Amino acid sequence: MIPSPHRFSVAPMMDWTDRHCRVLHRTLSRRARLYTEMVTTGAIIFGPRERLLGFSGAEHAVALQLGGSEPDALARCAVIGADYGYDEINLNCGCPSDRVQNGAFGACLMREPQLVGDCVAAMKAVVKIPVTVKCRIGVDDQEPRDALWNMARAVIDAGADALIVHARKAWLKGLSPKENRDVPPLDYGLVHALKREFPDTPMSINGGFTTIESVRAQLDHLDGVMVGRAAYHDPGLLMRVDGELFGEAPPVADQFEAVEAYEAYIAARLSEGVRLADMTRHMLGLFAGMPGARSWRRHLATEAVKKGAGLEVLRDALAHVRRGAAQDAAAGEAA
Repeated sequence: MIPSPHRFSVAPMMDWTDRHCRVLHRTLSRRARLYTEMVTTGAIIFGPRERLLGFSGAEHAVALQLGGSEPDALARCAVIGADYGYDEINLNCGCPSDRVQNGAFGACLMREPQLVGDCVAAMKAVVKIPVTVKCRIGVDDQEPRDALWNMARAVIDAGADALIVHARKAWLKGLSPKENRDVPPLDYGLVHALKREFPDTPMSINGGFTTIESVRAQLDHLDGVMVGRAAYHDPGLLMRVDGELFGEAPPVADQFEAVEAYEAYIAARLSEGVRLADMTRHMLGLFAGMPGARSWRRHLATEAVKKGAGLEVLRDALAHVRRGAAQDAAAGEAA
């Protein structure tokens, strides 16, 4: 049986999953499905399109997440995304930020499932690539079983190719976006029940997963799992995805090889005027839990931001980790 293309994915995260982050993540896993930060329809239609949507071919498979609530505008942006070469268009119905609320999209759309269905239908009518939806289990005082089922029926009837459910409510009043990632309780069982109700629709679950073992447990019930902060802060988790979830050899043997593989991308972007820190900020957790990790983070955080910083900064930071590993090994032998 061929695994779902959504078997493991990295969540779209504002200010984190930019194009540099995604290339790093692809360096660590060939099979993880990657998502852009949410991009609003207004930004795409009226803003600097290449800066917002441009990406490296190395990132495939990569999905464009759109924020919006007007079917015509979303259809127009879906075409633009497909023309750019994205592998999937995903509609955000889960973000609880004030900016998104003021724009009447994101998690607010949990209250308007028929409108979401209209948005999905409009996009499906104009693109051949998959159109998916990421939602919550409800907002504020909604009854989750009613809210989630109504959303699922609307988007499935409209032709959505997959549904990704963040298994928490979003509280639009009283909780910050950060608190909305942790405070509302998770309800994995509700998402499992939704899958049983709609067995033919591919479904992924998001929220609270920090280990490969916790991901694997969900695959007994669902088609896929989406992981956010854990994959970002501990990129080593991504290095286990291909082998443990897909039965394939990982693209790199360890973190040192990952840095070497990512160097070519960094060098190319530096030659285009991209700051080193814009790329290395995504690497701070790469050696989490290993000797020398603190020195690695400190060196990159202080030196990569300096004007003219180049690959030598990255290599010096890596030397801290190598020294830490050597000292740890020597201590082990002495013991």
